[in-house]
Amino acid sequence: MRRTLSFDCGGDTLWATLDEAGGPSGLLIVSGGNEIRSGAHRGMAQLAAHMAAQGWPVFRFDRRGIGDSEGANDGFETSGPDIEAAIEAFRRACPALTRIIAFGNCDAAAALLLHHPAGLDGLVLANIWTIEEASDLPPPAAIKARYAQKLRDPKAWLRLISGGVNLRKLAGGLLRVIKPTRSSAPQSLPARLAQRLAEPSMPTTILLAKGDATAIAFKAHWGDDLFAAARANSAFTLVELDSSSHSFASDADYAMLCDTLGQALSR
Repeated sequence: MRRTLSFDCGGDTLWATLDEAGGPSGLLIVSGGNEIRSGAHRGMAQLAAHMAAQGWPVFRFDRRGIGDSEGANDGFETSGPDIEAAIEAFRRACPALTRIIAFGNCDAAAALLLHHPAGLDGLVLANIWTIEEASDLPPPAAIKARYAQKLRDPKAWLRLISGGVNLRKLAGGLLRVIKPTRSSAPQSLPARLAQRLAEPSMPTTILLAKGDATAIAFKAHWGDDLFAAARANSAFTLVELDSSSHSFASDADYAMLCDTLGQALSR
């Protein structure tokens, strides 16, 4: 059964949806970007229904300034209180819960890492957002991966020779690849994420779609010295999917996501 409920966060009323089930562990879904709690094309609503059918209660919510919720939308970096209030509301709605696992994709994954909200027992983080600069271009690591793939494609060379390639866009992409980054700056987003990932933590699975630009950017940072302590942290398991889908759109990707969530809830 699915029901709607509300809870308070700093004097603002936030709205949530609970897919009820009898399992001892519950799934908290944190929406990424400015998506409402149903997700893109109702993907998160479908995921909640599927997981509840497997016996796990699922709680979704709109953070402040998004969807049905009151307040100002100040982005994922200020969403810590929203997540903590949602955890408390989830426990009130399902007092028999013994564990709560949180799932976030993209900047929702980054938010869960940055804020490290109390009351969680595990995390499943997908395609973690590490990009700070606003740009129409993909992150450098994604551009590099894309060009490497194209260099192996004879059709791409034919398009270049025949004038079928936008040279200005090509030049912009190349400049972005070779432009020095500031990811090691102490207050940069990648540096703060690396610090959180290095700390002793709850069991966490990181899911990356190999062909997704956001995942490629994270994987590039993951290989840096900055993330050496994070790589050595036994709390984290990194799983890569042979996919380009940011939101696990294919049947195979969706099945993998559901299986990963089920494993985390069953621990």
